[in-house]
Amino acid sequence: MRESAGWRSQRSSLSQVDRARLPETTMSNGPRLPAELLDDVVDLLHDAQHALEGCCLVSKSWIPRTRKHLFASVKFSTAKSLESWKNTFPDPSTSPARYTKTLSISCFYAVTVADVQAGGWIRTFSRVSHLTVHHLYGGGFAAPPPLRFFDFILSLPLLENLNASIREDLANDDEGSEGSSPPVQSSSPPRFTGSLELSYPGTKHISRRLLSLPGGIHFRKLILKWSKAEDLSLTMALVEGCSHALESLDITHVSRCTSICV
Repeated sequence: MRESAGWRSQRSSLSQVDRARLPETTMSNGPRLPAELLDDVVDLLHDAQHALEGCCLVSKSWIPRTRKHLFASVKFSTAKSLESWKNTFPDPSTSPARYTKTLSISCFYAVTVADVQAGGWIRTFSRVSHLTVHHLYGGGFAAPPPLRFFDFILSLPLLENLNASIREDLANDDEGSEGSSPPVQSSSPPRFTGSLELSYPGTKHISRRLLSLPGGIHFRKLILKWSKAEDLSLTMALVEGCSHALESLDITHVSRCTSICV
């Protein structure tokens, strides 16, 4: 069916008028649906990133709910990506980091003591419950010296799950080490009630610090990989330390590719 020239011209005029008035009308009237229902709509889009980004453009009142899903998981693959984050969100009060539950870092060498101080980016990730740190090769040390790894862990008060596989020199928190930074005090240590995944070597220092915590450790799931006799002794110590809460256990001998699962 063909449109007449008159109707086509009329529809064009109406469209121009509607486009001019629509933004003003929509924003002045505000949403007609209850806020709870709008929140449910956004929650249903939790795994649709493009749709969530579009929701941010609808109204300022939608931004907090969409950020809850857009920034639920944050990954820093390089020092450049970490620096970009700090430049984009310099103000902790407006940083979306407070919505992040899962944090992944592959450039721990770029994390410094200043980052954990008041106003630093680490403090803004106050609700992280799952931390993954993988750094085995490459990269150099930042100046000033990098933050002690265990101090970084203790700076996340809600941390429950830890997955770490890093270089020995980055994991070493020994007091008095050359070039080491002063320890960072933590008033509320993490709960450590989720899962622990460690790959030796490089994490023996983490194991020792976990075992030395005054309140003990309460991981329900352990995934541990060892290759040397010293690693095995620490592995068994971790298992014993979590025996009162342990529900799942996976131990792998890397050199022989044998494993024990319970």
